[in-house]
Amino acid sequence: MSVGRLLTPIRVGMATGALIALSACGTPVANPVRQPTSAAEPPAAAATSASPSTSAAPSTSAAPATKPSTGSRTPSRTPSPQSRPAVLLSKGDTGVRVRELQHRLSQLDWYTGSISGTYAAATVDGVSGFQQKRKLDRTGALDQKTWDTLVAMTTKPSRDQMFNVMRPGPAILKQGSEGDRVRELQARLSQIGWHSGRITDFYGTATVSNVKGFQDKRQIPVTGEVDQRTWDRLTAMTREPTKAEKNNVVPKPSAAGLDSRCLTGRALCVSKSTNQLVWVVDGKPQIRVDVRFGSQELPTREGAFSVGWKSRNHVSTIYHTPMPFAMFFSGGQAVHYSPDFAARGYAGASHGCVNVRDRQAIETLFDTVRVGDKVIVYRS
Repeated sequence: MSVGRLLTPIRVGMATGALIALSACGTPVANPVRQPTSAAEPPAAAATSASPSTSAAPSTSAAPATKPSTGSRTPSRTPSPQSRPAVLLSKGDTGVRVRELQHRLSQLDWYTGSISGTYAAATVDGVSGFQQKRKLDRTGALDQKTWDTLVAMTTKPSRDQMFNVMRPGPAILKQGSEGDRVRELQARLSQIGWHSGRITDFYGTATVSNVKGFQDKRQIPVTGEVDQRTWDRLTAMTREPTKAEKNNVVPKPSAAGLDSRCLTGRALCVSKSTNQLVWVVDGKPQIRVDVRFGSQELPTREGAFSVGWKSRNHVSTIYHTPMPFAMFFSGGQAVHYSPDFAARGYAGASHGCVNVRDRQAIETLFDTVRVGDKVIVYRS
């Protein structure tokens, strides 16, 4: 038997084993990108001042070529490796051009945190991820093609944005404001734990304090007044309050609106229309929580499933991000807690999983739900 025939089954076995048991969810998907209104200049590349080549005049008395001695060989020329694109910025660089790069990456969720102006590991990772996603040379350094692609997908940041300067805008709502908009504000704050008690139509000292807390947590200028930045951040993290929520009407537990498949036995009933998960036992709702789903590129599957297995401290094998209290129902898709959902709300999306932002509720669900319980994902 030949050696080649012996190695074939070994190779096949190794390839098959590498594809087993991948959990898909984890890092959230970036929001759709905005197209710029104008082109931007690239960060300055390293100065390259090539001297113009000087052609020497041919000699009128050129000596004839010397014939190589017998037995000697002319050494062969080693081909030079393919040159990489010129680097504009790379690890260790600092300055305003790095700040612009970091802000543009942050617009696409490839960089998080403060704009530092230092091309360190986080910037290398951001550039590397961006390059891989766009099928560019994955070097972690910024070349012209990477920059041109990034500029085409983002807008030029202002100086304030590049230097982390936030200035409050004109107040949309402030102390003394009244009306339905104030009710909506309070109801949205209530959804994420920044308002307790009754919803009213008056912007008093309690609302001022709640808005300040929300702003401070998100590193927005702390004024206690709602400007456009504060409102946009709040609405991105919450859903439209119902009329009942804005008028302090507590809904009675009811099976109304649930998919009929959820009304028997034990079921995690997940509605894409209401962005809610309801834990139902024998037709009676027990726990109700907000959820979010995958993007259009990586959608959460719809249909009737069951919990296949559970993992309390799971980490995604694809994205290497935590998926606490994971209850898997369809391949790598699971119901699990998402700290990103808790922090950013509906501004992001999962890679197909059902994200829960209420940690206490998902921990209770994890301890209650059994392997084999139904999972119904539907759009009514």
